[in-house]
Amino acid sequence: MTALEVAFSPCPNDTFVFHAWTHGLVPGAPETKVTFADVDVTNTAALRAEFDVVKVSYAALPWLLEKYELLPCGGALGRGCGPLVLTADGRTNLDGARVAVPGERTTAYLLMRLWAQGQVPASVEMVPFADIMPGVRDGRFDAGLVIHEARFTYPTFGLTALADLGQWWEESTGHPIPLGAILARKELDTAELTRVIRSSVDYAFAHPESSADFIAAHADEMDPDVQRQHIALYVNEFSRNLGDEGYAAITDLLDRAHAAGLVPPIGPLRAG
Repeated sequence: MTALEVAFSPCPNDTFVFHAWTHGLVPGAPETKVTFADVDVTNTAALRAEFDVVKVSYAALPWLLEKYELLPCGGALGRGCGPLVLTADGRTNLDGARVAVPGERTTAYLLMRLWAQGQVPASVEMVPFADIMPGVRDGRFDAGLVIHEARFTYPTFGLTALADLGQWWEESTGHPIPLGAILARKELDTAELTRVIRSSVDYAFAHPESSADFIAAHADEMDPDVQRQHIALYVNEFSRNLGDEGYAAITDLLDRAHAAGLVPPIGPLRAG
């Protein structure tokens, strides 16, 4: 059987989740050919159906569900883990601000647009994630939208949080925040892939030491303590199973975004 083309980010939560599958530790699982890529890259590549299984932003789903099925495991959805809007100048809103964001169809940017309705930035620029905090610190931007480990490291850049979009979302809706989704091409055995990925998650939780070297090798020299915090924040019970609570959160996010004219409408998210 031809190896499946699988794409996910080099971030610790993804390498933690996919380590067992991609290293032959899940019995009966198909072989994989792995591509590491930032989520903004995979969001675009998935439009062309370049991968069999791919990690994307939930915000990108309305453009992808014709060719892909949303799997109920392996992704990032939770509480206390949302994107941050950071500044260096103490501003209280984004009016007139030059804003750096990590991608056009990231969940972070979608949340920022929902939160910032009525505010009018001077400009919004798509910027590689690693360049956002230095850019705000150095005055190239007035505000930056950040994700992942930046929750733990932004004070070292002398920045302050204008908004915690996850907190805003949770307080506004009561839902956890949907961040990253796992999709599989519809013509594949998605039930079997769900078993494989869930087994990979279970193995990761049961044997956290097994994936440590793999995680460290792809974590951009991230401090080991930050790696552990990153995993603890983004890998949780929703990574095993979205369940009713997870699906409700995703549907509410995308329905609100559609009502605001930001995304196309979506159909049912569950297979069948």
